[in-house]
Amino acid sequence: MEILKKTFIAVFLILLVIRLQAQTNVVLQKAFHNSYANEQNKNYIAAINDIYPYLSDNSYEVNIRLGWLHYLNKNYTASQSYYQKAISIKPGAIEAKFGYVKPLSFLQSWDKVLEQYLAILRIDPQNAQANYWAGVIYYNRKQYDAAIRCFKVVVTLYPFDYDGNHMLAWSSLMTGKKADAKPLFERALIIKPADASSTDGLNRCN
Repeated sequence: MEILKKTFIAVFLILLVIRLQAQTNVVLQKAFHNSYANEQNKNYIAAINDIYPYLSDNSYEVNIRLGWLHYLNKNYTASQSYYQKAISIKPGAIEAKFGYVKPLSFLQSWDKVLEQYLAILRIDPQNAQANYWAGVIYYNRKQYDAAIRCFKVVVTLYPFDYDGNHMLAWSSLMTGKKADAKPLFERALIIKPADASSTDGLNRCN
């Protein structure tokens, strides 16, 4: 009889938890629905206030949403804080890392931007977006060999992509590899005929 009583209590508690969870999900769905509507109307403060009451240390969804909304509201310091929290909750995800890059870029925290792209590439080495922008940072720092490695991934995945070919061509040219750069500039000019930058690069190869 005691066993049945304990079983009944356990089942009751489980059902209670499920019911409370369902009620919480309904409330949260409504809050997000209102937040999306306010975002669409560019009322970012209202959109933030819609979901802020549901913020918790383990809520990935609320933290990443607040990161985005604070970014739209141009509060980049707050935005990066929420994105950091989302990353700590789900370190294996890449979407929060891409989100984190946005406020970091406006704050010109380029070391941290590169750090996020490299973190993404440790999870997804073939990610074209992370490879491209990491390559751009390396190129701007005149670290051309590192830039080449990144841009090669982009061109391998997207052979007819202008940006990848263009930047791989310039990176190759800057390391003195004119024979490698020339066909890349030629391909870039097929993709984007008469482009001034690629035309200039091609002329330097001749």
